[in-house]
Amino acid sequence: MHANLRSFMEQLRQHGQLIEIDAPVDPNLELAEIHRRVIQEEGPALLFTNVKGKTFPVVTNLFGTAERVDMAFGPKPETIVKDLVHGLDKLMPPSLSGLWELRSPLLEVMRTGTKTVSQGQAPVTQVSTTDVDMTALPALTSWHLDGGPFVTLPLVYTEHPETKQHNLGMYRIQIYDKNTTGMHWQIHKGGGFHYYEAEKQNRSLPVSLTIGGPPALILSAISPLPEMVPELVFASLVMGDKLKMVEVPNHPHRIVADAEFVFAGEVPPHVRRPEGPFGDHFGYYSLTHDFPVFQVKQMFRRKDAIYPATVVGKPRQEDYYIGEYLQRLLSPLFPVVMPGVKAIWAYCETGVHALAGAIVRESYYKEAMAHAFRIMGEGQLTLTKFLMVTDVPCDLANFRNFMEIVLARFQPERDLLIVNDTSGDTLDYTGRKFNHGSKGIMLGIGDPVRELPKEYKGEGIPNTSRIQLFCGGCLVISGPSFEENPQFGEEILPYVNEHCKEWPMICIVDDASIANDQSQFLWTVFTRFDPAHDLYAKATISRNKIRYEGPLVVDARMKPFYPDEVETHPDIAKLVDQRWKEYFPK
Repeated sequence: MHANLRSFMEQLRQHGQLIEIDAPVDPNLELAEIHRRVIQEEGPALLFTNVKGKTFPVVTNLFGTAERVDMAFGPKPETIVKDLVHGLDKLMPPSLSGLWELRSPLLEVMRTGTKTVSQGQAPVTQVSTTDVDMTALPALTSWHLDGGPFVTLPLVYTEHPETKQHNLGMYRIQIYDKNTTGMHWQIHKGGGFHYYEAEKQNRSLPVSLTIGGPPALILSAISPLPEMVPELVFASLVMGDKLKMVEVPNHPHRIVADAEFVFAGEVPPHVRRPEGPFGDHFGYYSLTHDFPVFQVKQMFRRKDAIYPATVVGKPRQEDYYIGEYLQRLLSPLFPVVMPGVKAIWAYCETGVHALAGAIVRESYYKEAMAHAFRIMGEGQLTLTKFLMVTDVPCDLANFRNFMEIVLARFQPERDLLIVNDTSGDTLDYTGRKFNHGSKGIMLGIGDPVRELPKEYKGEGIPNTSRIQLFCGGCLVISGPSFEENPQFGEEILPYVNEHCKEWPMICIVDDASIANDQSQFLWTVFTRFDPAHDLYAKATISRNKIRYEGPLVVDARMKPFYPDEVETHPDIAKLVDQRWKEYFPK
């Protein structure tokens, strides 16, 4: 597929999927709002050629539809993965006939990797300097409470100080000044592991920050790959060709030859600086916290470099479409890596890590729980906050149907496990403490134990203003605000245990109309509760076993200690309204 950003942009242009905006646009808030409106309408990629105060054009919304994601990566990677997985039995043990049958995907794998090219063959080295000015980049300030401009498609490359095993990750970069940025290394992420090892030895960690290049690099950087799978090799597999790298002076890493920009430098040990706030893909602001600092020493770029950017926020944004593609691509590998796990789906509407669903094997009592433990201990899946599991084949992406399958089989006394006091996603503040939280596992296995109600026929639940059905067995109710009554979830337990026994799950929210839309339900409910704090059920303790009974009540109201939702500033909304015909004159 595409060896660089320009190849992909040309394909988009030929298919009418790229529009140039020549009107002057401010990278501070204005550009991001234009992007958000276009992606909401599933519109084209946008090339801003006149960015105020900057010399580089900006391209956004490259991956804002499923169609463009398929154009970026093509069908071949999915075919190769499926063929290899389906053919594994032919290689156990290896035989000439088995190898011959798998010759096509095996040849593709053998072509993967990197190759070093000369500087004359590396467009990124056309301009280089040690007089670096990161503030010259047209980096976006996407939301009005953001701490400043951020690089939003950063490809951060590091190597383990001892083993030299590499990591390519997407860790946001806040630009502080000409030579200094933040380095948002979250827990559970490979670059952070490398820095941890370097810092133990009181050593700086060399870093290469790539912007632009083959689209496959972006896919690889955010993929939840097993640690033994190198990201650059995976990118090469998606490209269908070797990834070109070039050696540069005074930096220990080769850099991507076809990138638009590369910034080389190091992250010193034991240095921290406040980073944030930032309106992130959870749809809220992640707050200011101390993070490591990237000291930039060299810049390499194309002479006519284009700056690619994205905007994150409430779903659906570009990361949603890339996430769905990744799940299709990697799903055949789950049964290989985790035998007994037939399918997994992480819900991008919840910020990915807040909720996952799984289909597993249940050949003996509670085997499903063993598979749930395995899932929760695998790579980035360890960040999963709530996991719902069944042994019934179904389409996990259809969450309403999946939830009905689980709820029809869910027996709270045996099928609900809450794990208190664990690490949590850095961007998830429901756990009441930074990087801390809890986890929940909910099983729905075997034969149905109840017929799910599809209509609420009871009287109004006390102190609720609205009651709606999300799916069979799940009610959504508008309760009083959390400020008015923090204990409302606990207070209604006696009532729902007496009058709503047939409803296995009841979700308390601020506005029950979110039940009308699957995406809104997923985003609202699963980004606003912590299992240990916000799940309520009648419970008894018997020999160290908590036995839950009756309906499970989920308090998914906004709490006053949660960060703010991301919202467009009214002045920016008004500005974009007024200038819309300037951006799109035809």
